[in-house]
Amino acid sequence: MRALLTARRLLQGKRHDIEMSLRGILRGFGLKVGKTTPRTFEDRIRELVEGQPMLVRIAEALLAARVTLTCQLQGLEKTVAETARRCPRTRLLMSTPGVGAIIGLTFVAAIDDPGRFKSSKQVGAHFGLTPRKYQSGETDVTGRISKIGDGAVRTALYEAANIILTRPVKGSALKRWGLAVAKRAGARKAKVALARKLACVLHRMLVDGTPFAAEPARPAPMAVAAA
Repeated sequence: MRALLTARRLLQGKRHDIEMSLRGILRGFGLKVGKTTPRTFEDRIRELVEGQPMLVRIAEALLAARVTLTCQLQGLEKTVAETARRCPRTRLLMSTPGVGAIIGLTFVAAIDDPGRFKSSKQVGAHFGLTPRKYQSGETDVTGRISKIGDGAVRTALYEAANIILTRPVKGSALKRWGLAVAKRAGARKAKVALARKLACVLHRMLVDGTPFAAEPARPAPMAVAAA
């Protein structure tokens, strides 16, 4: 799983590098690409270099490399989706809002054996999502998150938190909790806090083998003893 995800991320990064290099090369000639979509990027580049033989040659070479990378990336993404469908633990995590095949596989591959964590609260710290602490004498400073551990998992959890907070998610206590934090501390800190909370939730789901519950279970009312 980790090798598959690493290869996918590598192809994605190389394609992005080519796109940014093309933008940079053309900018040197006063040609600004501007906003594009993955589908309109190629046409926009050809439009800008039209009539300039050397730039056409450069652009065609880089666009051909981009096409190859895109084709291989799509093949790996198909493999990622198939792998996620075959993995019961990943399918379990995908019942959580904001968690898709890539995020689910990333978390499962990194956790491996959920039993190696004595408490779900340790997972956030393991992936560097807890604040740094400096204490000396009367000094007690809380800094930014430590960013230790697997950066890919940290990024995946942050992306899931961003999806939960910015897209419609009905009936989820997680979203309400995150919005409450955002109101007090701002959106950025809320996403980090929600990512940390998601790490605990996803680990607990793997331990218990239970799907995501949008709302916490309410305790059953106690029976009133007959007089």
